[in-house]
This record gives sequence, C-alpha cells and structure tokens, in this order.
Amino acid sequence: MRNMMSCMTMVAAALMLPAAAPVAAPRVGIASFEALSKPLPLPYHAGDAKAAIAAARVRAAKARKRVLIDLGGNWCLDCRLLAGVMETPQMRPFVAKHFEVVTVDVGRFDQNMDIPASYGIKGRLQGVPAVLIVDPKTNKLINAGRETALADARAMTPQAVADWLAGWVG
Repeated sequence: MRNMMSCMTMVAAALMLPAAAPVAAPRVGIASFEALSKPLPLPYHAGDAKAAIAAARVRAAKARKRVLIDLGGNWCLDCRLLAGVMETPQMRPFVAKHFEVVTVDVGRFDQNMDIPASYGIKGRLQGVPAVLIVDPKTNKLINAGRETALADARAMTPQAVADWLAGWVG
C-alpha cells in the first residue's frame, strides 16, 4: 500500500510539471511596421508549390525543424508585412533555425487552393496570410484553427507577429 501511494504521488507530481518552456522570439527592435525596410518583400511567385513543400518536408525532417507554409499573395499588405518581419536581422536567423519556409501564391484565392485543403482546411481561406505549421514527419497541421491569425497583421505590432511565430517552434 505504501509503495502504491508513493507511486501515485510521483505520477501526480510528474503530471504537474510544466511543459517544456516555450521558445521566446527575439526582440525585433522596431515598434511599428513603418520601420521595416522598404520596399516590403514580394515573396510569392509562381512555381510548383507541392514540390517545394515536399522538398521542405525532407529538409525539415533531417534538420528537426517544422515546415512553415505561407499562403498569400504579393497584392496583400498583411502578407508582405509578415515577410518583412521574417526578414528583419533579428528574425531571419531565428526563422532559419526553426522552420523550413515555403511561400505559396494563392493568387486571388484561385491558385493552389488544394494545398490548404490537403491539410483539412475546407472552403475558402478566411484570409491571408494563412500560415500552416506542419510536422514534417507526419505531414499533420499543428496550428489547426489558427491558420489565419496573421491575416490582419497590420493590427498587430512586429513583435506580436514574431511572438506568434515563436509560439509554434517545436
């Protein structure tokens, strides 16, 4: 009985341990998007998005990173702000360390829409950028239900965008 109580106490203690500490985003060092380098990046280009994602999954699995699929268009200010934040000197090495990034041009929601569908996103995207964080080994979407959290990035701060990205580091 005493051993059973001891085991139960150890199990209860183990269950109360906090999860691994989240990875903190680097301090971006700018307070507003107006301070981003201009012109803002134009990251979305035509190409074989499926092949790019497959290649990124292979690289990510080898490097123990996650895949970040950025669905958007160069016409979208929020998409370009996200790209601008990821290109800051503070964020570029952080993103490279934790993610294999693939930008996918969705046109005006009329191109590559089979990609979000393949991750269980049904119907029209609720906005862009839609960021899919994917486990490269299982090809499962990690941030289900929060893909369009940055679709109104302009209402956030650059640091809030960086913090959101850091929240998906595995």
